[in-house]
Amino acid sequence: MRGVNVPYSWYKGDLGSVLPAVAKTGANVIRAVLGDGGKYERDDAASVKRLLDQCKASKLVAVLEVHDATGSDDVKTLERAADYWVSVAGVLKGHEDSAVINVANEWHGSSGKAAEWARGYQAVLPRLRQAGLSHLLLVDAPGWGQDAAAIAQQGRAVLQADPLRNTAFSIHMYEVAGANADTIRRNIEGSLATGAPVVVGEFGNAQNGKPVDYHSILDYCHDHAVGWLAWSWFGNNKDTASLDMAYGSTGHLTPWGHEIVKGKHGLRKEAKKANGW
Repeated sequence: MRGVNVPYSWYKGDLGSVLPAVAKTGANVIRAVLGDGGKYERDDAASVKRLLDQCKASKLVAVLEVHDATGSDDVKTLERAADYWVSVAGVLKGHEDSAVINVANEWHGSSGKAAEWARGYQAVLPRLRQAGLSHLLLVDAPGWGQDAAAIAQQGRAVLQADPLRNTAFSIHMYEVAGANADTIRRNIEGSLATGAPVVVGEFGNAQNGKPVDYHSILDYCHDHAVGWLAWSWFGNNKDTASLDMAYGSTGHLTPWGHEIVKGKHGLRKEAKKANGW
């Protein structure tokens, strides 16, 4: 898995230019922002279908994430995300090999409460399976995605809640989880010890004025065949504009974009299209 995050729900009108531009980088996957109506505008079934159809046309696997639960410790926001997936199950079915359900972006903002995080997911994962969704499920670490220790501590309990045992974990690597090479190694190794696949679902070049050791992230992922999704193609606010990979939607690369697309372990060198395209 080698790809980028795309703010689909906030920039729907740009989808027709974004996906071809991303595909030209060599990426094999996008991670797309969706809204369930709790905090952001709800993406209905037609919106999800449009996204999936255009991803398939561009030969991009779609990792779909609900963004409304970001940073919330309230289990009701996680339950609302699960309800959303059930409500659009009809358009998700048939895309089991080309779509991943990232249940809720960065649910459970608090760190150091691994058991509480695990209980939330233990409750909702079976509901998705009961709705007939057999897709790979992706679960973000708590602590705004950066508390990878929680995966090491409670990840197996989360996995056991999935009747299909088809769940992977995602770490978001910014100034905490991606601070330096030792931290990156420890976070990924501890998560892999659960026996589940692990991806770096978001990472950048800096966050909150602090650097991120993205070179070590890319090196480790290369050496250990760990997937990654860089944040993000475009659309960040003025305080985080350095995280834009492209100037606008069409693919003229920023310095950050050049690192991700053309760097030592960038998309051009490492990404391979999924089988079956």
